[in-house]
Parts: sequence; structure tokens; C-alpha cells
Amino acid sequence: MARFILRKLWYGILVLLGVVMVVFFLFNVLPGDPARLTLGQRADVASLENVRRELHLDKPLPVQFLMYVNDLSPLAVHNKPEADANMNYVQLLPLGGDRMFVLKTPYLRRSYQGKKDVWEILTEALPGTLVLALAAMAFATVIGIVLGIISAVKQNTWMDTSAVFASVIGISAPSFFTGIVLAYVFGFVFTEYTGLHMTGSLYDIDPFAGRVLNLRNLILPAVTLGIRPLAIIVQLTRSAMLDVLSQDYIRTARAKGLRTNVILYKHALRNALNPVITAITGWFAELLAGAFFVEYIFGWKGIGKVTVDALEKFDFPVVMGAVLFTAGIFVIINLLADILYSIVDPRIKMA
Repeated sequence: MARFILRKLWYGILVLLGVVMVVFFLFNVLPGDPARLTLGQRADVASLENVRRELHLDKPLPVQFLMYVNDLSPLAVHNKPEADANMNYVQLLPLGGDRMFVLKTPYLRRSYQGKKDVWEILTEALPGTLVLALAAMAFATVIGIVLGIISAVKQNTWMDTSAVFASVIGISAPSFFTGIVLAYVFGFVFTEYTGLHMTGSLYDIDPFAGRVLNLRNLILPAVTLGIRPLAIIVQLTRSAMLDVLSQDYIRTARAKGLRTNVILYKHALRNALNPVITAITGWFAELLAGAFFVEYIFGWKGIGKVTVDALEKFDFPVVMGAVLFTAGIFVIINLLADILYSIVDPRIKMA
């Protein structure tokens, strides 16, 4: 187990390093002067030069990249004044003068617009995205597995045909289109009956009570985000269940007189869950990364909306931090998925 996890972590680090390279060089070839974005259009030349030195923009691009990797790495070399001003760290080894070897949280630098730490911006937005992704995945998983089982058990009936037809429509409809339709129909046309709104976040601001939890605002974005994974889960569950139900041990269980519910849920479903778990974990990671348009359409405060707003303002550190943050989530979820496979199906061994 330990060797397996370490190997997967190593692969994950290589993936993240590749993402860092692509993201850094991509955003450094885009037009725009970070110093002017920081100070505004009326800044004088001396102030611009000072900011360029502070942001290390006066150095060659390869040196800037190495400094950015040093900022991102949990183990890094930093000057004490810079670390004190920007990072939460523990000094591991003094290197002479102000330089030291430290253990720290990744430093994603600061927003050009608000001068706020990017890590702080993302961690403040993360709960909204996590709640939305978890709600969407719970909706997709529960409904998808139930419909997939019904479709398999009632093969070639109207129930089966309806479930497959609905899942094809769900896969075909892009989230941004579905979101616009649902927001207009249920959040505008029928808002008097549904009590739902076109936009809103997990918390509403009340002038007297402060932040007030409003779960109704979660319904439309969660359903919108969950429709496509639901469609995939229905088809995967149906296909896997049909395959398992044709196996010899299922026939043996039926011949022994076991109840249908026991056969379906204790024997068939557990052995059919591997492809479903793959879909669930993969889609959950994708929902965290792909909620951008849904969050923007519904005005949901999360990483997606923060990133889109930052793109509109050319606030590159926030956008770069969001991309790297999302890539890290992908790596962690894929590792957890591999561990979960071995728990669900003991036949899978971790080498």
C-alpha cells in the first residue's frame, strides 16, 4: 500500500510540474503588463520599475519560472523578510544571512487587483465549489445508480427505453445551455411556484441577520451540474449490471433460492460498481474544475466564478493559481479512487 501511494504521488508531482510549466509560459506570452495592471494606467515610470523588480519581471523568463516553482514548492529556499511577509512557514535550516530552507504552504503570489494572497482567495471560494460539486455528484450518483439498476432489471421495457433515451439527452446537452434553460424556466418563468431564483449563492446577506444559509439557491446549479454525470452513471450501471447478472454465480444464487433484492444489492451491484466508481471519481474532479460556467450563470460564489472574474480583469496570478489548485484536486481524487477500488473489489491488488 505504501509503495503504491508513494508511486502515485510521484506521478502526481510530475503531472503538476507539467501543468506548472504550461500555465506559466502560457500566461507569460499573453499581452498585458502585470506592473501596469497592479498600479493602474496612470502609474509613473519609477513606480512601474519598482513593481517589476518586486514581481521579478526584470529577470529572464527561465529565472522567473524557477522562482515561481520555488514559491509553489512546499520545500524551498527563501529570504526571511519575503517569507515573513507572504508565507506561513517553518524554518528547517539556516543557509546564511537572510536565506533559509523552509517548509511552507505553496505561495501562489498575490492578486494584481486586490493585492490579496491568491491562496486566501481560492480557499475562501473553495467551500462554495465543494458544496456545489458534492450536491451535484450526490444527485447524479443516487438517481443514476437507481435508474441504471431499474433499466437493467427491466431490460427492453418502456422503463429501460426511457432511461436510456433520457441519458442520451443528458449527455448531449452542454451544461451552460442546460443552466440557461433551467434558470429561465424555474428561476424566472415559474419562480412564484418554485420559490427559486436565477442567481444566488449558498449564503444570502441579510442587513440585520448577516449571512443567512439559503439551500434553495443550490438546487438549480446542482441539478444543472449533475445532469451529465447522471446520464453517464445510468448507462454504466445498466451495462455493468447486465454483464454481472449474466454470470454463473448469479445463476447459482438464484438456484439456491436467494431473494431477488439480496442477489441484486449484495452480489450483483457490488461487483458492478468498479466502472461506476471510476465515473463518479472522475466526474467529481471534473465538476470541481468544470463548474466555471455554471457558477457564472447562477452567480454562485466559488472558484469558477472567481476565475472567470479574474480573467475579465487580466488578474493572471488568480487564474494561474486556480488552474494549479484544480490540477492538484484531480491528482488527489485519482489517488483516492485507486485506493477505493481495492476496498470495493478485493480482486484488485495494489502493486
